[in-house]
Amino acid sequence: MVLILKGWRYVAFIGGIVGSIGLAIYPIIISPMLNPADYKKIQEETRKGIDRETIQPGNMKIWTDPFERKAEK
Repeated sequence: MVLILKGWRYVAFIGGIVGSIGLAIYPIIISPMLNPADYKKIQEETRKGIDRETIQPGNMKIWTDPFERKAEK
């Protein structure tokens, strides 16, 4: 038996697929972008005691945020 979806059943089926993909993606992609403070705190705790200057390869400058406001002198 072949099930042919027409009308509202087709819309509900497609909506269910899109909704389930959205539910699966939310905690992986969207939540960290909306709430970065939790992840920054975790990074600070795990990188405690590591001197980034000594492990930076090729004597390169440590990454800084290019959009961060510079302090006025």
